[in-house]
Amino acid sequence: MIELVPETCVAAFDPEKIFKRRAPLQVDLGCGDGSFLCELAQKFPEKNFLGIERLRGRVARACRKADKIDNVRVLQAETSSAVRYLLPPESVETFYLLFPDPWPKRRHHRRRIVTPEFLNSIHRALEPDGVLHIATDYLDYFQHIERLVRATPTAPRLRFEIGNPDDVDPFDSRSGQVLPPTKFEKRFRAQGAPI
Repeated sequence: MIELVPETCVAAFDPEKIFKRRAPLQVDLGCGDGSFLCELAQKFPEKNFLGIERLRGRVARACRKADKIDNVRVLQAETSSAVRYLLPPESVETFYLLFPDPWPKRRHHRRRIVTPEFLNSIHRALEPDGVLHIATDYLDYFQHIERLVRATPTAPRLRFEIGNPDDVDPFDSRSGQVLPPTKFEKRFRAQGAPI
């Protein structure tokens, strides 16, 4: 495992150089302590996994968890900027944005990560048949995301599918594989919150 330090904040990096191999790239946006990222990487050793996290302490924990996993890299960066500037066009097979902060107070809505600019950056970085998985337990944020996806000009390539909130085992529509639950997903499901 390697913690990445970009040469500049706006120069795209080469995934092949970073991972020392050519393989499909999956990116966990806001990877937290790396639990979900590392579980996915172990489940799919034929793919490369990049975790992006802003907070230094979480990056350190993710790095410790990924220490012996060859197909994981962790980048300390602000998520929106990393997607916009550091990921090359059409380089990502799958993005995961799982339980982002919903910023529930109206005056904080401008802090939400899902914006038209963010969706355009995701669109640019995704491979032609790439997937963006978003999960939230917050209905208002879900409805906000749905409206934005439908109103964003690049969104037709972002096919919007709503998963069944009662699915105990959400799966990746591309691979058909069951996705491991995140720490937040386990917590919210235990509280009976719809996902």
